[in-house]
Formats: sequence, structure tokens, C-alpha cells
Amino acid sequence: MSPIAILLIVCGVLAVAFSLAYLLAKDKKASMGFERNLKDRDIIKRLLRYARPYVKYFVLVLVLLLLSVAYEIISPLILGRAEQMITEGFEMKDMLLIVALSAGLLTLSMLAMYYQAVVLQRTGQRIITSIREDVFSHTLSLSQGQLNSIPVGKLVTRVSGDVGAISQLFTDIVVNLFKNAVIIVGVLAAMLILNWRLTAVVMMFTPFVVLFTVIFRKFARRAYRHVKNNNTELNTFLSENLSGMKIIQSFNCQKRKKTEFDGHNDRLYKAKREQMFVFSIFRPVVHMLYLGSVMTLFYVAAKGYINPTGFLGSTVTGAVVVSFYMYIFRFYTPIQNLAEQFNRLQSSLASAEKVFNLLDLQPDLTDDEGAIELTEVKGKIEFRDVWFRYVEDEWVLRGLSFTVEAGETAAFVGATGAGKTTILSLICRNYDIQKGEILIDGVNIRRYTLSSLRRHFGQMLQDVFLFSGTVRSNITLGNEEYSEEDVLTACRYVNADRFISRLKNGLDEEVRERGNNFSAGQRQLLSFARTVLRKPEIMILDEATANIDTETEVLIQESLERMKNIGTMLIVAHRLSTIRGASRIIVLSRGAVLEQGSHDELMAARGAYWQMANNKL
Repeated sequence: MSPIAILLIVCGVLAVAFSLAYLLAKDKKASMGFERNLKDRDIIKRLLRYARPYVKYFVLVLVLLLLSVAYEIISPLILGRAEQMITEGFEMKDMLLIVALSAGLLTLSMLAMYYQAVVLQRTGQRIITSIREDVFSHTLSLSQGQLNSIPVGKLVTRVSGDVGAISQLFTDIVVNLFKNAVIIVGVLAAMLILNWRLTAVVMMFTPFVVLFTVIFRKFARRAYRHVKNNNTELNTFLSENLSGMKIIQSFNCQKRKKTEFDGHNDRLYKAKREQMFVFSIFRPVVHMLYLGSVMTLFYVAAKGYINPTGFLGSTVTGAVVVSFYMYIFRFYTPIQNLAEQFNRLQSSLASAEKVFNLLDLQPDLTDDEGAIELTEVKGKIEFRDVWFRYVEDEWVLRGLSFTVEAGETAAFVGATGAGKTTILSLICRNYDIQKGEILIDGVNIRRYTLSSLRRHFGQMLQDVFLFSGTVRSNITLGNEEYSEEDVLTACRYVNADRFISRLKNGLDEEVRERGNNFSAGQRQLLSFARTVLRKPEIMILDEATANIDTETEVLIQESLERMKNIGTMLIVAHRLSTIRGASRIIVLSRGAVLEQGSHDELMAARGAYWQMANNKL
């Protein structure tokens, strides 16, 4: 039995074994969260819209790619010619000419590859910048309800990780797929031209290559999904537990969390091992087919030299053997690359689908048709028979009606779940009501554009968010229109200047992540300064004094008294010291007004407010 027959039998056995494994393997995409809704062609069409402005650059890349591939296809013919000259006799000038030609082609190929990489990276980064800007801008347009329903980690992954995967699609994957395909076709064409009979015999292993590649893609895709899924779980666990490290340490949960982390880490290790196992089988198998083709070449070549009649009517010379040997290597290398790049392509398309799903998410809150700009606000607020719910059949507000006059300070009190914070959110139109009307100065807030409406509000919340940067940047929020004196005036107005003046760098003092190098009271005073700087006509305080120490509360009370002169003020607070001076106190119960009036009036009425006040004393 000839060596070629033995190799074919071995390949046949492997083909049967791999095919059975392919048919028996189950690919549980949905259980791993990798179900796909958009078709690949639809995703590619949408990606091409971003690439269309840069068509000329991609044409340039195509030309450079063909130049870089030229060396791969032509060099074996040149070296084959060199071998023939050595065998038949040559002159040095002819050999120098061949060396110069080979070096020239190599130089041209290297230059083409360099400029191809430069153009691709520049173009790809421009495209990715556009996609990333669209994703972030679209995220900014989503309502608070929509943002609350999407984990922050997922949004970060969409803007960074998934967009980064799309970047590889433009800068690496597609071009290399095309390049490897061109090399395979070019090499095959060169071999056919050189000796089509020998090509037919040497390429008898190609069907096995195709079969094994198809099978490998399935197992590699599944292994990759396991890795990505477990990697996401590990990152989610790390993100959550690093943020909550104080709680973990306070309740002495380190050992339990370490055990949970080890579980996530072990699952990722096993997924990585599975991925390595798949590649450790595919690559040697393809290498075996490559060696089989080489052995077939040498076997046929040796028989051709022994038998003067040649091979199938043609003579296999040493030059042909040298060229074919190099071509076989150039044929199998891109095949291995193609299999891996197809999986990376699927990964990039999956990431692109996630990005497009986010972009397809329509904002809940949009400007009504014909909405106008709100330019001037006096500050009168009315709720007329307002009904609102976050989820179906669970009404938070039930026919709520009240009026706050311009310049008035109104406080909302009531049990948890009475709807106090919801009222403040609805006034700014962070959510839309189901029934009724909310009016500002007698006009329904839906008649105004969202941006112009919110421009007249200043919100001071219990959980003050400070960005990494400086004290100044957190007060101005990056708006360069405000001068140094504007910022200092706002700080003095709310008593924030008292602690800022003690800082080493004053307004330029560094603010670390979430402002954790400042106390709760200092962060609250900075939020007051941030609000006062913008001179809003309507100010909202939602539990702004809940976590403040007694000393800081005195400063905040002074600030609040001053801010009452700016415009209408709406307050939600549990401390009587904060709401006692309000001109109107509205007592809520289950989304409806129970009673309202000044502190003295409500105390005299000895109703629900009186009971709440006595319980607090």
C-alpha cells in the first residue's frame, strides 16, 4: 500500500470521528445568552453606513493589500527559477538579477503592509469614534426609567468592549480574511499554471481541510462563547464586590466572597482550557494535512526522477518541486488563519448586534410635535388630577392635585412610598404621567422641549454625585462660561467657601472617584453651589439633609434660607428643622394629598402632620 493511500485512510478515519462529534455536539446558545436576532447581512449593511464616507481609503488599502500579497505568490516562482539555474548552470549576473528582483518584491511588500496598517488604523479609529459617539449620545437621550432598567456595567461594555470588538472588524478581521482568501486563490492559480497535474494530486487533501475547518468552527465558536460568558460573569462579580468592599469587610464576609470568586475563576479556567483543547486538535490536524501534501509532492517528485517518463505525461523538475513546496506552505497557513478569523468575525458581528440593539432602543421621553422653548419661568406649579405608575396596576399617584405659587417654598411629607420623590421627578419630566396634567405658570410641561424645561430646574439630591476632577469642574460641570468670581460667589452664597478655603488647592483641589475624599456635608454644599451657580427658577431638594452631621446642618440651613429667595423651592425631608419654615407643607398618603398648610396651621389642626411631628420629637 502506497504512503498516499495510508494518509488518505487516516484522514478518512479522522473525518468520520470529527463528523460524529459534530453531529452529537449541542450548541446551547440561548442558555448562554448568545442568541442572535439580527441577520449578519443586516448588521453588515449598518456597519457599511459608517464605512461609506471612507470608501476611498478602503480602495487604497485594497491596492496596498494586492501589492503586499504579490511577494507571497511570485517569490516561489523566482526561487524555483534560481534552483533551476543552479542545476543547469548559471551566470552570476543572472543570479544577482534574481536576488535583486526578490529583494525588490520583498521591500515593496513590506512598504505596502506598513502603509496598509497605517491607513487601516486611522480609518478604523475614525469609524469607531463615530460609532462610540452615537452610542454615548443615544444613551444620554434615554429616560431615567430606561437607564435604571439597564445595568451600568452593560452600558459600559457596549460603549467600550463591544465597540472595541467592532474596531477589530474594520482594522484587522475583514482585511485579513480578504488577504488570506486572495493568497489561497493566487497560490492555487500559480500552482495550476505551473503544473496542473501535480496540483490535482497535491490538493487531494483539500476536501479534508474544508471539512475539518467547518467542524472546527462549531467547536471553536462554542468554546469562545463559554470563555466570553464566564469572563463577563467574573467581571460583573468583581465590579459589584469591589464597589461593596466596605460592606464585605464590615460583615466579615471575606472568606465567603473568596469562595465565590474561586468558583467564577475556576469556571473561566475550564472554559479557557476547553478553548485551548479545540485549537490543540485543529492545528495539528491541519499541519498533518500540510505534511501529507508535502510528502505527496516529494513522493511524486522522487518517482518522476526514477521513472524517465515523468508524472502523468509531464516531467517534475527540481524547480517545480521547490516552487510547489513553498506554495503548499503558503496555501495551508492562511487556511488555519481563516478558520480563526471567521470566529473572530462572528464575535465582532455579535458585538455589533448588541450595539445596534442599544441604538434601536427608542427613548421613552421625547419632545412632543410642535414643542416650544421655555424661556421665562415665574415658578407656579400645578398638579391636576395626576395619575402615575411605574409598573402596570400599581399606582403611585392617584388623582393628585395641588398648587404651589411662584416663589413659594413647599415641602412634601409622608410615609415611605407616598409618592414624594416621584412628584419631584415628574415635575422635571423624568417620567411621563399616565393621566392628568402638570403645569408650570399655567402651561402643560409637555408643550415645552425637554432641554429647555430642565434648564430652569436645580436639583439637590440625597446621594450627591461628584465626578473625578476638581472642585471647580464639579461646580461648573465643565461649562467654561462661568468666571472665577461667579464660582466663588455661588460658594459663598451656600457657605461652601468655608471648607473650600481650607483646602490646599482651593477650587483646584482634586476630587477623587465619587468624591470619596470629601464628607457627606461637603459634597452636599458643593451640590448647592452647583445649583445656585445656574440661578434656577425652581429648586428641588430631595432628602438633601438626610445624612448631614449637626455642625454641617447649621451651614446648610443658612444656605437654604438664602436659596429660598432665588425662586420656587420644593423640598422632601424627614427633618422638621428643614421643612418647618416652608410656606406650604403638603402631607401625602398613598399618592394623594391628605392635608396641606403651614407648619403652625397643620400643628393646630392636630391631624396626620401633628402625629408625624410628635413621633419625630
